[in-house]
Amino acid sequence: MENKTIARRLRLLSQLMELHEVNPFKIKSIANAAFNVDKFNGKIADKTFEELEKISGIGKSVAGKIIELVQTGTMVELEEIMAATPPGVVEMMGIKGIGAKKVAVIWHDMAIETVGELFYACNENRLIEAKGFGLKTQDDIRKAIEFKMASTGKFLYAQVEPEADKILEKLKFTFTNFLIEFAGEYRRLCEIINELVVVIGARDCEIAYNSIVQSELVNDIKPEGDHIVGVTDNGLKVVIYVVEKRFFFQTLFNKTGNDEHVKAVLERGGDDADQPENEELIYQKAGLQFIKPELREGDTYIERASKNALPTLISYNDLRGTLHNHSTWSDGVNTIEEMAAYCKDQLNLQYLGLCDHSKSAFYAKGLSIERVLQQQEEIDHLNKKLDGFHVFKGIESDILNDGSLDYPDEILRKFDFIVASIHSNLKMSEEKATERLIKAVENPYTTILGHPTGRLLLSRNGYTFDYKKVIDACAANGVVIEINANPLRLDLDWRWHQYALDKGVWLTINPDAHRNEGFLDMHYGVIVGRKGGLYKERCLNTLSLPEITQFFKDRKK
Repeated sequence: MENKTIARRLRLLSQLMELHEVNPFKIKSIANAAFNVDKFNGKIADKTFEELEKISGIGKSVAGKIIELVQTGTMVELEEIMAATPPGVVEMMGIKGIGAKKVAVIWHDMAIETVGELFYACNENRLIEAKGFGLKTQDDIRKAIEFKMASTGKFLYAQVEPEADKILEKLKFTFTNFLIEFAGEYRRLCEIINELVVVIGARDCEIAYNSIVQSELVNDIKPEGDHIVGVTDNGLKVVIYVVEKRFFFQTLFNKTGNDEHVKAVLERGGDDADQPENEELIYQKAGLQFIKPELREGDTYIERASKNALPTLISYNDLRGTLHNHSTWSDGVNTIEEMAAYCKDQLNLQYLGLCDHSKSAFYAKGLSIERVLQQQEEIDHLNKKLDGFHVFKGIESDILNDGSLDYPDEILRKFDFIVASIHSNLKMSEEKATERLIKAVENPYTTILGHPTGRLLLSRNGYTFDYKKVIDACAANGVVIEINANPLRLDLDWRWHQYALDKGVWLTINPDAHRNEGFLDMHYGVIVGRKGGLYKERCLNTLSLPEITQFFKDRKK
């Protein structure tokens, strides 16, 4: 066993002891031993107990731990303290920029137990007010986690988008006469991207191929069979196919849809399109309405396309307002007035739905009943000043463990609308989660079911529940389901949008904004809504101000 390996285990033990507030002298002793082992000139694993205890900074107690580690591969004391610590908290110890003291605050004071939850807290600006933290520390932690996430080779769509824009700009500037388009997961608007696929059509493939290989488009660019591969600065794999222009659209089609979709279209006659001049011709030969790239997952929309019954997918310009947003009253950065002005003047929206955290969310300055009444008074005053714009009084009410909301009915009825969300006790059985969600949906004051799975993409799996039962309950109770537009959530998962729409359930694209810039995440909500087949007529926040005012009034009745 190498010195560095022994030192790392000792260092981890000292950090976890500090986290659990063990005797500080013992912590210091083990931390010093870790330092001395790391710097020791010789192989620690070859030393006897007697030799170890004589080495400066080690001593008899730590010498015993080292012998145990070398002989058994572990230390009982380390195993015991790790068993008493959530795995995600142990993982935080490896994040650059935070030591045991800060991890203790994150875990004990903020009730955060995973790296994914910590990343989300950074995006919501929760760390800046915690003891020992500030804006710079929060940004450093967020960047460190982003780097760690990127090392897995998987990326959020939102992380890939700026990289893709740069690559496309370089290609179009360098190769002005080429046909260039993205394909694969990125063109299908997938929430997780494993590789960025580009299809290029050129008159002379050999010249184009060699030009790209010799270019500095991305790092480590090299030929690999019928395609070229490279990697961006942040580790994103790029795959480039170069074909003759006459084969461009056929290749683009083949490389865009997943295998099941491509096979289904070709089997219906799509392969009869010989050197098609566009993708529409391929679908036409298959007797199908043109299927947008984002819908090309399996054969889900094939039958609808055969009947010319595909929806007109929602667009960003269809949105008229924004719901589920947080101000300085809880854990947001901007005041209500600043948020209203931004939505009205910068985004040209008609309304803002304010949904600060409820009283159970102590970690996010959740609103007590007294503060709810004070906030609503401020909103009433602000609405008198606004012309052609309205702030709706909402709340993100925590769904408690038994499925109830965390305010009494006399307070719940004072809101214009209520987003009901789960934020605590996420480790539930499928049966428990289903029961909890259905009870919240059946509450007559629930308007919207917020981020239904609680997932954080690439960081934390959501809790499992019976989707059909919960969506059916929303249909029966007239409850809208949120598509949380935060790129880390994108929840409700697009794979269940169509089931909800078929059941008559409305969806709503909510940014869950904690600062003005957060409203721009609605772009990603629209993207995932399109991927799920969402159309304007069934999205709540495409309603005009008079329409949604009436919707909330009818719902309260």
